[in-house]
Amino acid sequence: MERVVLKIGHTFEMIRFSHSIFALPFALGAMCVAANGFPSPKIVTLIIAAMITARSAAMAFNRLIDLPFDAINPRTKSRHLPQGILSKKFVAIFTGSCAALFFFICSQINSLAFFLSPFALAILLGYSFSKRFTHLTHLWLGVSLGMAPLAAWISVTGDWPWGALPLGMAVAFWVAGFDIIYATQDFDFDRKMGIGSLVTHLGIKKALLVSRFFHLLSLLFLFQFGIINGLHLIYYIMVGLIGCGLLYEQSLIKPNDLSKINAAFFTTNGIISLLFFAGILLEIFLKI
Repeated sequence: MERVVLKIGHTFEMIRFSHSIFALPFALGAMCVAANGFPSPKIVTLIIAAMITARSAAMAFNRLIDLPFDAINPRTKSRHLPQGILSKKFVAIFTGSCAALFFFICSQINSLAFFLSPFALAILLGYSFSKRFTHLTHLWLGVSLGMAPLAAWISVTGDWPWGALPLGMAVAFWVAGFDIIYATQDFDFDRKMGIGSLVTHLGIKKALLVSRFFHLLSLLFLFQFGIINGLHLIYYIMVGLIGCGLLYEQSLIKPNDLSKINAAFFTTNGIISLLFFAGILLEIFLKI
């Protein structure tokens, strides 16, 4: 039993389960706006389960595909697969199981969600190959997470998520912006290995400028989401606070000082995603 618990713990660490905090609050916020409140407990549960299984499949698959790089990168060679803590067979089975569960869960939501589920998973898994043929890998990751609020909207309405499109764009540019920051720490290794990213293509200084531009676009799309869905003052106050968070995040990273990447990447972005969901909840209950 102890070995099983330990393996579960290693699996959660491998897929960075705690990083679910990035996209999940945006999905739940879109869910609440689409439902003009809270949908049924069944839909809430299915949305959360679909997000967890899709993300888990994508993260585990990424670890498999990136193993040749992770094994020789000083920053990543201590991960579970390079160290043999988890086997490739186990991770492959875990990936397939999560993917199968994701399809089943989508089949229980509605017909549109089930129809689109293979395309969504293909985009999520395709990210793992993107760095091999494009420098726009950050945007691919952004689109992958930006699908979360769109999927939640579809789950509630059973219809195309036009009302959630600005939010999907906001999440996509937010994620792309902070992924550029995260990628700066592997600049030397990625350039040596020919790994595609805007950081290796433009250099750290110019890539950080692109990151700031992406975060500005993210804010603009957050405002657009509020406008087209008739949201109120308290939502825009929260968007303003998110803007302050993005400014703070950008201020932590300088081309000649990357020492605060962890604070910029996890702590600040975790707070930003929770701020968004808090704004939506207050919007629903207070309507001001």
